[in-house]
Amino acid sequence: MAANQTEGAWDLGGRGLSNIDLIPHGPNRQEIKLGNKQSKLSDTEYYPSHTGIDFYHRYKEDIALLAEMGLKVFRTSISWSRIYPNGDEETPNQAGIDYYTDLFKTCRAHNMELLVTLAHFDIPMGIVEQYNGWKNRETINLYVKFAETCFEYFGAYVNYWIPFNEINVVLHSPFSGGGLTFDETENKEAVLYQAAHYMLVASARAVESCHRITPQAKIGCMIAGGSFYPYSCNPEDVWQSMNDERTNTFFVDVQAKGKYPYYMDAFFKAKGLNIDIESDKEILKETVDFVAFSYYASRTSIADISRVEKNEGNIIVSAKNPYLKMSDWGWVIDPLGLRITMNQIYERFEKPLFVVENGLGAKDVVEVDGTIQDDYRIDYMQQHFQAMYDGIKDGVPLLGYISWGIIDLVSASTGEMSKRYGMIYVDKDNAGNGTLERKKKKSVDWYKQVIQRNGIEIQLI
Repeated sequence: MAANQTEGAWDLGGRGLSNIDLIPHGPNRQEIKLGNKQSKLSDTEYYPSHTGIDFYHRYKEDIALLAEMGLKVFRTSISWSRIYPNGDEETPNQAGIDYYTDLFKTCRAHNMELLVTLAHFDIPMGIVEQYNGWKNRETINLYVKFAETCFEYFGAYVNYWIPFNEINVVLHSPFSGGGLTFDETENKEAVLYQAAHYMLVASARAVESCHRITPQAKIGCMIAGGSFYPYSCNPEDVWQSMNDERTNTFFVDVQAKGKYPYYMDAFFKAKGLNIDIESDKEILKETVDFVAFSYYASRTSIADISRVEKNEGNIIVSAKNPYLKMSDWGWVIDPLGLRITMNQIYERFEKPLFVVENGLGAKDVVEVDGTIQDDYRIDYMQQHFQAMYDGIKDGVPLLGYISWGIIDLVSASTGEMSKRYGMIYVDKDNAGNGTLERKKKKSVDWYKQVIQRNGIEIQLI
């Protein structure tokens, strides 16, 4: 559960404005996420993050629900602007420290491990406006101060950390992924890859700080995962899929191997990009303990995408795969792709893996009797569990699995509540109306059995 999708309370407890607070639901959302359109708060727009699902006020009852299901690990994130409202204060916001301390204590009281993301599509707008965000090397120092504050205050409760959620998404959704905007005088690719590099340096420094401040903890990295299949055996399609895979995963090379892969030199030269990397080579050697990834779908690469029907359901546009079914929002459903992705990532990086996001965004219906019969979600998860189990039998070391999300939340991609991922229903619509009442779906009891039996021999019910 990401702070920006669940907490709400955007202007309470001393919290400052974050980039996510400027991304509305509706027709302007995509251009703002892409950094192509400047955003200012408007009385005519609805901003889903401002209220989320009110987790800020309801976390005790929500954690109790998760504990009732038998959840062993809870993934959440820390809102950077709740700790440092502007991003560059000398001391942290005590109300923010107190909130997360109590949240984490509540989880531990229910015997839940914590996996905490430091920056989950979240950067204070003070840093964006005063420092140009991740365009500026100084943002590394501001981020590291935030990270070290979190390690110092929360290290007694948290054993697993992730520096950046889906760090590779900054290339595809620059403002939501990293608070980046562009003007027409800038070379957009140069800005993106330099900002990505600064985020990688910040990640490496966070790894060093975590190992030094909380040596008992593990810290990993995370990408938006999903293999790129060639559309055909045409060598040009195979070459395209290889390059798409490289662009998507070179971040992990840096974070897990401590250096850029050889092909990025040629990539930068071919693009005419002069990225400031040389001075950071030593700090990049601070490598992660595990590799985490989200898995929702595979992608299909083709050299000339104009020749085929596109799959534009996700932010990464690819060719439509004729062999796979799609969700209500146009995301391909590919359980075997999870096994493929697990094997590819482990073969390449040889670090333990952690599936930290996987789930089905679907249109749930509350029946007349008040039940929510989400058998399609159970079927989706059952198939993905089987694929994950097969990957483990292949020899891939898997630290754990986290469903996204256990409780309905605001969709990061569309800003909708109707795109429901949870096994616990939240009464709220796309315009923000509703009681916020929590209601168990059919999948809750099924998932409870999965946890009790560790996922083995669980059949569709």
